[in-house]
Amino acid sequence: MIRVRTLLLSLLLAVPFASALADEYADTIKLFQNTEPSARLFNSSYGYAVFPTIGKGGFVVGGAYGTGRVYTKGAYVGDTSMTQLTIGAQLGGQAYSQMIFFENKKAFDEFTSGNFEFGAQASAVAITAGASAQAGTTGVSAGASGTQEHATTAAQFNKGMAVFTVAKGGLMYEASIGGQKFSYKKN
Repeated sequence: MIRVRTLLLSLLLAVPFASALADEYADTIKLFQNTEPSARLFNSSYGYAVFPTIGKGGFVVGGAYGTGRVYTKGAYVGDTSMTQLTIGAQLGGQAYSQMIFFENKKAFDEFTSGNFEFGAQASAVAITAGASAQAGTTGVSAGASGTQEHATTAAQFNKGMAVFTVAKGGLMYEASIGGQKFSYKKN
C-alpha cells in the first residue's frame, strides 16, 4: 500500500514537469519560427531537429551535451541527443538553443541513421550577437546579427542541412576543434 501511494505521489509530482518539458520544445520552436532567417525554413524543409538547451563548457578540453526532438511535417517522430568533445584554447561555459533543418528526405535519413556527426570545421548561423557553436555542415557560413528579431544572415542549406543557434547565456572563449555527434531513437 505504501509503495502504491509513493508511486501515485511520484506520478502526480512528475506531471507538471512533463508539461514544462513539452513547453520548452514548443517555446524553442516558436522562437525560431519568429526569427529570420530560420522562420522561412519551417515551411520549406522536410523536417527539423530542435534542441531547447545545449550546455557547453571547457578549460583546454571541453564538451557539450543536449537532448532534442526530431520532427517531420510538424509531427514529432523521435528523440535525439548531441555530444561534443573539443580540444584547444577554451575557457568558460555557455548554453544555447539549436535547430537543424533537413532540406529533403535524404538529409533526414542521413541524420536519423543512428550516429550522425558534423565535422570539426563545421559552423552554424548565429541568430543573436555573441552566439556561437561548432555545429552545421562544412561550408555553411556563420554570422551574427544584433538581435533575434533583426537577424539578417542568409539561410542556406549545405549538404541538405542548415543549422541555427540562439545564445541563452554564459560566456565562452574558444579557439578549439571538435565535432558534434548525434544519436537518434525513433518515437
